[in-house]
Amino acid sequence: MPWFVLKTKPNCEKKAADKLQAINVNAYCPVKTVVKQWSDRKKKVQVPLLPSMILVNCNEADRNMVFGIPYVRPYLFWLGKPAVVTEKEVEALRLFETEDYKRCDLETIKVGETVDLSSIGLQQQKGVVKYVSGDQCWVVLDSLGYIVKLQLAK
Repeated sequence: MPWFVLKTKPNCEKKAADKLQAINVNAYCPVKTVVKQWSDRKKKVQVPLLPSMILVNCNEADRNMVFGIPYVRPYLFWLGKPAVVTEKEVEALRLFETEDYKRCDLETIKVGETVDLSSIGLQQQKGVVKYVSGDQCWVVLDSLGYIVKLQLAK
């Protein structure tokens, strides 16, 4: 079964995934842990990797059953067809959530350079470095239409 990209209301990704799983729909909301700072404290919180989007694993015929949940919006379309995420890409997202993939071992990266991202779980993915700042770089993935922000190893 393919993974479809389902849009959600802002800041409702985890709620939508929980509600969908309650009605036996396989939904996945990839998250990352970040440190948020308020005026009086710092706290580790989990934020979605894909803002206002979750992944739903269902048959083509069962795609419409998700619209009974109040937090969901229409599916994401790419080039006139529903956006589909492969199983390898979902596994790569799951690996990004683990401690092993918090840092990327890319050395001496320059703007405009093409980098191979198979070492961090994105099989057969190459991207062009758009911007480098300190220990972070932004890589454009043309095949997905996204820019990925990577933390470089020190």
